[in-house]
Amino acid sequence: QVQLVESGGGLVQPGGSLRLSCAASGVTLDGFAIGWFRQAPGKEREGVSCISSADGSTEYADSVKDRFTISRDNSWNTVYLQMNSLKPEDTSLYFCAAFRSSVFRRCTLRAPSEYDYWGQGTQVTVSA
Repeated sequence: QVQLVESGGGLVQPGGSLRLSCAASGVTLDGFAIGWFRQAPGKEREGVSCISSADGSTEYADSVKDRFTISRDNSWNTVYLQMNSLKPEDTSLYFCAAFRSSVFRRCTLRAPSEYDYWGQGTQVTVSA
């Protein structure tokens, strides 16, 4: 069983930055596709960014392009989401998720159901 733990959320002013981390317990994330999703109260879950360990390919939602960057450490122990120029509309509960991937099955933001493992989420609040 893969357990994912997110950290790094918090309260930040508009224009500020946060870095979220997603760590897996007992396994490395090599061999997985890892996605960051967010869900605000009363709204649907939204794909933010994802990375495929098979080839390092990444995807970003249009709403976060040029502001957020997904990355990982060299050992694929942790995946990060660097969030810059944060806006109040980025306020949400952020989740990381994973599924075992290959070059034929890369990460996707369009199908959260593809992801087999989910963390509990970390809250990001952007407010003055």
